[in-house]
Amino acid sequence: MPATGGRHRLSRRTKIATAALGLGIAAGALVIATTVGDPGAASAASGGQISCPDVASRLPAVPAQAQAEVQRNLDLLNTQIAEADNRLVTTEGQGGPNFVQNAILGPLQDKRASTIDRIAIAIGRQGEKPQGLGGLATCALGGAGSAPTTQAPAPAPAQGDENTASGQITCPDVESRLPAIPAQAQAEVQRNLDLLNTQIAEANNRLVTTEGQGGPNFVQNAILGPLEDKRVATINRIATAIGRNADKPQGLDALAPCTR
Repeated sequence: MPATGGRHRLSRRTKIATAALGLGIAAGALVIATTVGDPGAASAASGGQISCPDVASRLPAVPAQAQAEVQRNLDLLNTQIAEADNRLVTTEGQGGPNFVQNAILGPLQDKRASTIDRIAIAIGRQGEKPQGLGGLATCALGGAGSAPTTQAPAPAPAQGDENTASGQITCPDVESRLPAIPAQAQAEVQRNLDLLNTQIAEANNRLVTTEGQGGPNFVQNAILGPLEDKRVATINRIATAIGRNADKPQGLDALAPCTR
């Protein structure tokens, strides 16, 4: 699907989200609550085919200190659905009867589980950690779901996935290790390269906001380890996208670990 189509769909979601949610700050906390519309409205109301449970409507009051991190991860949930919707279109007719579940819905569930867990952890650092959100990770093809709950994510950092100038986390550059990218795969590869940048930016931000927390292994266990897991999944999607139209690049997983 052309990139402009993806942006159109995300824009439509943004309009739905604006009508569906009210975000207010009261008593030092960000309160997320649905104000208009049915929380069971389809997540892909603008024409997408994947429906996911609404996470924002299930959150408790979000402490002010956690607001930015929670919002970033809610935005990321929207991005993940948009990417899955796009892949559903671009891979139509491929694979066997389990292709959608194994190649699209399964990876989407894994990404959502990690993102939802980060939301719960962010809230739990300042208040009571919400429980039972893991059940919201599973999405379905068509059917009832929930409207995306946030505005469109901000643009990704500059080209390349090394740490930003002010960041403290350094990751290997994936883009420079890629072979020639077939024209059919360029849009999907670029989206995932951008996502690698977003992941590093989020990890750098968490490094700052959690400074002084935890024991000697906190950074490795709570930041660098989860970052590596997300990078493995993203790098694999890049290799798979290339492999559908050319030789699949090998050995890119070695680029997933980052250091402080």
